[in-house]
Amino acid sequence: MPRLEPFAVSDLNDYRTALAAALDGSGPAIAPYADAPAPDIAADAALPDGLALVVSTSGSTGVPKRAMLTRDALVASADATHERLGGPGQWLLPMPAQHIAGTQVLIRSIRAATTPVTMRTFTVDGFVAATRQLDHDRRYTALVPTQLHRLLDAGEEARAAVASFDGILLGGAASDPRLLAEARRIGATVLTTYGSSETAGGCVYSGLPLSGTTVDIADDGRITLCGKTIGSGYLGRPDLTAATFGVLPDGTRTFRTDDLGVWRDDRLQVIGRIDDLINTGGMKVAPRIVESAATGVPDVLEAVALGLPDDDWGQAVGLAIRARKPLSLNAVRDQLRDLVPAYALPKRLLLIDEIPLRGPGKPDRAALAAASGWQTLESHLSAE
Repeated sequence: MPRLEPFAVSDLNDYRTALAAALDGSGPAIAPYADAPAPDIAADAALPDGLALVVSTSGSTGVPKRAMLTRDALVASADATHERLGGPGQWLLPMPAQHIAGTQVLIRSIRAATTPVTMRTFTVDGFVAATRQLDHDRRYTALVPTQLHRLLDAGEEARAAVASFDGILLGGAASDPRLLAEARRIGATVLTTYGSSETAGGCVYSGLPLSGTTVDIADDGRITLCGKTIGSGYLGRPDLTAATFGVLPDGTRTFRTDDLGVWRDDRLQVIGRIDDLINTGGMKVAPRIVESAATGVPDVLEAVALGLPDDDWGQAVGLAIRARKPLSLNAVRDQLRDLVPAYALPKRLLLIDEIPLRGPGKPDRAALAAASGWQTLESHLSAE
């Protein structure tokens, strides 16, 4: 019977050692956490054979769940990543290690037999200094969009550090096309990632599934991910496991996501989460469509769209932006008018110095909804 122990991620060298033992079977499976108290591990929870890691999800829908990942799933993910990137290398870890994206940086380092360079807290100067410590002929890192934004805005030294990597995995949140274009312009190799704790991290890079992964899109647009990296369910939640995970007749494991997607030019494009859809006046708006259009507005650096309660429309489209200068709601609406349907135009605007994040880099929509300072149209009872 597998054994599972909580593990406080305070010393990253100790955590890497514990991961290596979990992967080769010489040590127990571990449940990493950052802060006290330790997670409560149900003594009677069923554990799958080969279990190595139980990692918390980012809590997109409320209370985080704990995904159970076997050695085989974790190794399949790490090896497929190196295959896509062009071979094993040395990794820089600039994000919290207890989340799956950070843990996978350490697992890839174990598989590559290289020593990762780690950062306890991300800063631009710290990233530049950490980059100088890499000494392998192939160098990789994983970032969230906010981190890449800060690096590209920080000047030539930071930009040179970004461009020096053989591969940068960018995930945790949707990526602004302008951000990706700027990274390409300076010669950076950036691959956007799609996946989750339940899939042992990213399993689709820049719209293309990794080796051993397939993607199915249902008629309603819901994405199901299939393959070797899929987890074995949720710890202590057989009900959620049965509703979300499955096995195909050939034994392939499946994970039914809450994301919507389409195929465009043979690449997966994720439209957004089902539970993030904004229902305004009976029309459904995918936040990512509004966000993508908004980041094309001059002086807008980052944008998050969300549904806000509204007496007349049920929900109003709210748009929170980080911008180079103050912008008015009417000015932003005018810029978006030819880019999104009229019903998707924002009716409220929040100017913010920093987008609040949760987990490994996802925008915290709940925090934004509760923020003060939203601009509101004096009257939005038109047919828009």
